Amino acid sequence: MNQNLQKTESPMLDRVNRRYFLRSAGVAAATGALIAGCTLDDHNVDPGISLGSGDIGILNYAYALEQLEAAFYIAVLKNPYGNMSMEEKTILTDIMYHEIIHREFFKKALGGAAIPGLMPNFSAVNFSDRTSVLTYAQVFEDTGVAAYNGAGNLIKDVKFLLTAGKIVSVEARHASAIRDLIKPNTDYFSDDMITPGGLDFAKSPSEILMAVSPFIMDKLDGSKLPS
Repeated sequence: MNQNLQKTESPMLDRVNRRYFLRSAGVAAATGALIAGCTLDDHNVDPGISLGSGDIGILNYAYALEQLEAAFYIAVLKNPYGNMSMEEKTILTDIMYHEIIHREFFKKALGGAAIPGLMPNFSAVNFSDRTSVLTYAQVFEDTGVAAYNGAGNLIKDVKFLLTAGKIVSVEARHASAIRDLIKPNTDYFSDDMITPGGLDFAKSPSEILMAVSPFIMDKLDGSKLPS
C-alpha cells in the first residue's frame, strides 16, 4: 500500500463510517468438490481455513469476500492505470473505502472468531489496463451482490441480517457505477444482472467460493456453513 493510503485509511474509515451503514453475508464451500477429485488419502489433504458454522461461519464468509474486494481496490489505486480520469479515480476511491469499512466491520464483529488475513491472487488482472481493471471490478461487485443475496436466508441473528441487507444495496450501487464507467448511459437492467422475475441473482456459498477461489491463495473450508 502506498504512503498516501497508509496515512488516510484510518481517518477516512472514521469519516466514511459516519456516512454509511454496513453489510454482512457470505463466502463458502467448493473445497469438498476439489478434495473429492484427489487420489490422496483424505487425512493427508489440508482442508484449508475453516470459516466455521452458524452465523459465525456466514460472517467469516462475508469477511473473506470483503478482504478480497478491499485488497483489489487498494491495488488499483496504488498504481492507477494510464489516463485514469478524476471522475474514475473518485468513484474507485469511494468504493475502495466502502470495502475497507466493510472488511473492518466484519473483523470487529467476529473478534477472536475471525479468520486470518487472506492472501489475494490478482495475477490475472492487468492493473495498468483500464479494461482489465474495470472488467474484474464488475466481476467482484456482481459476485458480492449474488453472495449476499444467496446467504441472507442462512443468517439467524436479525441484527446481522439487517446489516447484510444494507450492505448488499451498497454493493449493487458499486456494480452499477462500474458498469457506467465501462459503458456510459447503457441499460442497467440487462439479462446478466436481473432475473426474469425482476430480482437480483442469488448464489449459494459453494458457488461463490468456486468463483473466487482463483483470486485467493489461501484455501477456504466452508463445509460447516449452514445450508
